[in-house]
Amino acid sequence: MNATVPDAYHELISLYLRQWSVLRSRLRRQTGSHELAEDALQETWLRLSRMKGGPIDIRDQHAFILRVASNIAIDLARRENRHGGRCISDEAVLAAIEDACPSPERVVIDRDQLRLLVLALSQLPARPRRALLMNRCDGLTHREIAGRLGVSESMVARYLVQALRHCRDHFRDQH
Repeated sequence: MNATVPDAYHELISLYLRQWSVLRSRLRRQTGSHELAEDALQETWLRLSRMKGGPIDIRDQHAFILRVASNIAIDLARRENRHGGRCISDEAVLAAIEDACPSPERVVIDRDQLRLLVLALSQLPARPRRALLMNRCDGLTHREIAGRLGVSESMVARYLVQALRHCRDHFRDQH
């Protein structure tokens, strides 16, 4: 390639920009991390931009960019692994100090939702209500519910549809 330095540099940068999304996807797969891929892309841009004043004689610019980005990603992943083994992440610190108790607002909202559910269930006929409770609270299958209620499995399915629709409509009407 016998292009002038500025032309070769601009071609390289232009190719980088055109291939940016493909390169990002490749780096994400390589590193398994969105953040590491973004860091590698940024460092690749910096390295390529530093080449502006120097001679650029690259036969395959696409392969060159891929190699630079891949090497940077490998270095960042190694650094992350070394650093990660000695440090506690921010998420781990927050999880360790996080209060497991719900907020007072959450308690009020949940109690209100429970009150609405109890009201909706109390308005259902006995069999659809029992079928729904056995399914959702006791984890019983349609076959097991059918045996306990003395009905067919298809009737259990109809009971569940009836109960779920009623609860859905009841919640819609309340909000």
